[in-house]
Amino acid sequence: MAATLRRLADAVETVLPFERTAGDEFQGVLAEADAVVDVVLQLLREGCWSIGIGAGPVQTPLPSSTRAATGPAFLCARRAVEAAKQRPAHVAVCGCVDPDAADAQAVLSALAVLVMRRSPQAWEAIALVSAGATQAQAAVRLGISRQAVGQRLATGLWELELELRNTAARLLARAAG
Repeated sequence: MAATLRRLADAVETVLPFERTAGDEFQGVLAEADAVVDVVLQLLREGCWSIGIGAGPVQTPLPSSTRAATGPAFLCARRAVEAAKQRPAHVAVCGCVDPDAADAQAVLSALAVLVMRRSPQAWEAIALVSAGATQAQAAVRLGISRQAVGQRLATGLWELELELRNTAARLLARAAG
């Protein structure tokens, strides 16, 4: 868990940092829905987490510790974590606007299935392209043709992931109310 918390601290900007709360659970507070989607995808790739997302307001002023924070988002997150444990994709969303939370959950579940079925070769190409490399640059780094990089991206459904990411972020923002 400590390694995951360090990776998340380096990867996303938080309002309150990710902290272990109980047992094998941790939580953090993020301001941007697209950052939430990034965290979900990182955790899905690790493959060992039940991911509950609470979309809603938090009580202010904020304390210095995530564990001391309260508000509807935290109540929603608790329900979502319990629901995620029962779901095939291990992702659940509870929010202040139920229809949008349900839609966000559906999109994130589809995204989970997509990324969990990706080959290591697709992940290599996607990692390079998502870090800013062109397909030609990725091809040189991987020692394959540019067309092979394109095939890996297509097989890994990279374009669809980008569309689903944006859709999930919009729905999460609306689910927060």
